[in-house]
Amino acid sequence: MTALKDMPISFPGLFGSWEFNPDPIALHIGHGIYWYGIILAFAMLMGLLLCMKQAGRFGLKEDHVLDMVLWGVPCCVLGSRIYYVIFYLDLYRTADGGLDWGRMIAIWDGGLAIYGTVIAGALLAFFYTRRKKLKLGALTDLCVLGLLLGQIIGRWANFINREAFGGLTDLPWRMRLWVSSYQYIEVHPTFLYESLWNLAGLLLMLFVITKGRRFDGENTWFYFLWYGLGRAWVEGLRTDSLYLFDWTFMGQPIRVSQVLSLVMAAVAAVMLFYQIRVKKCSAEDLLVNRLARQRAEEAADAEPASKAPEETREIPEEPENPQTEEDEPHGGEN
Repeated sequence: MTALKDMPISFPGLFGSWEFNPDPIALHIGHGIYWYGIILAFAMLMGLLLCMKQAGRFGLKEDHVLDMVLWGVPCCVLGSRIYYVIFYLDLYRTADGGLDWGRMIAIWDGGLAIYGTVIAGALLAFFYTRRKKLKLGALTDLCVLGLLLGQIIGRWANFINREAFGGLTDLPWRMRLWVSSYQYIEVHPTFLYESLWNLAGLLLMLFVITKGRRFDGENTWFYFLWYGLGRAWVEGLRTDSLYLFDWTFMGQPIRVSQVLSLVMAAVAAVMLFYQIRVKKCSAEDLLVNRLARQRAEEAADAEPASKAPEETREIPEEPENPQTEEDEPHGGEN
């Protein structure tokens, strides 16, 4: 079911009759400048600034972040769109069964998939670290912080577009959307659930996980674990999911994103257990700590040897010239 984008949004259980009716188009110039694009651009900017601020904690520089962004933004947007179009290809077919290429590139109408972003970003990070001779785990540990912040903000683009909502509910925080001029539905605000879940994950990563990292890549695997569990839960509430054939679990249809999320979370849990419990990684091997030791050794080698104290010569005191009494002239009397 699709909600009308020109009808108001409300939360009757929280705010009564108060309604919010945002126009998806922020500026009516030419084709229009959409809030969807503005919010996503703002999300990317905030993610970039966070990564630049946190780069030093991972042994990286701000230049590394900027280089990644120059390549990462177009690659991730393209990957996100391609993933979405592939899995929802029927939405872009014309009446005669052909493909509507114009609608395929119309990202301002919505339709970006986070899994496409993650896949494209992972491939880019792999090739970038090989070229720059950096540690892949250190870079991805930093990037997932910006990614989570971007997801927290970016989900509100779905709110403006009246999309990615859940099934019917009567919970106090239910969201009311209009599907026609005379009919509304009250649904789970799943965009809000995912935004809050990601916020909790970001706070955990900033103030707990990053401080206690034992290996480069720990943040990355924790992100996959945390996001995978949250996305599997949220996806079970949504109504616009792609279903996995006709399979069901406990009477409920199985969604493709749920399966991917649970597999991702399971793999992440295994990797965390292996690195921490089996391999017993130590924080000493982190890139940032290795660089700190290297700098300390270089500073010690460059420090000049302490000079021996100069011998002090005793300067003999000059003997005091005895004051000579002048012989008084003896004047003879003539």
